[in-house]
Amino acid sequence: MYLESGVSTAVKVLVVGHFGVGKTTCIRSISEIEPLSTEEEITEASVGFDDLSGTPDKTTTTVAMDFGRLTLSDEVVLYLFGTPGQERFKEMWEELSRGALGALVLVDPERLSDSFPVLDLVERFGLTYAIGVNRFEGTPDYPLDEVREALNLSADTPVVRCDVRDQQSAAQALITLVEHLLTLSD
Repeated sequence: MYLESGVSTAVKVLVVGHFGVGKTTCIRSISEIEPLSTEEEITEASVGFDDLSGTPDKTTTTVAMDFGRLTLSDEVVLYLFGTPGQERFKEMWEELSRGALGALVLVDPERLSDSFPVLDLVERFGLTYAIGVNRFEGTPDYPLDEVREALNLSADTPVVRCDVRDQQSAAQALITLVEHLLTLSD
């Protein structure tokens, strides 16, 4: 599917987060094109590298990136780049962050401490970001102000709930990021 001729603004954004937080699922659920995915089976080679304790049913992992596209309006299209979640792939993050205007940082409220290395990278690469608190089965809805405090976020960083399996919920989290980017450009 090609872009409409009226599209005048293309925005590159990253969908980032720790291992197993839902980045690939997010891009798959909202991309209007067939997403590019570099999911591979988790093998014994990951033993000692990937902590599966928070995601015992996970059988695949992103080894390079995910890519999708979402048209927000007649003029604006988002190009979505999902990063791998493991520390050993952080060089990919640096490459993917080039030219990106911002990042949607997905977090699992049950594994917030896993988000600190992600936030460090996002800040190191100078990306404006919004936090999407992903909803998982059996996980309580923690108050967003508690999530903000636990992550030590500034008051102006948007924090929203999302369920990346749901197209509208995932899209709304990205719209929150774009609105935040627009307020900073005014």
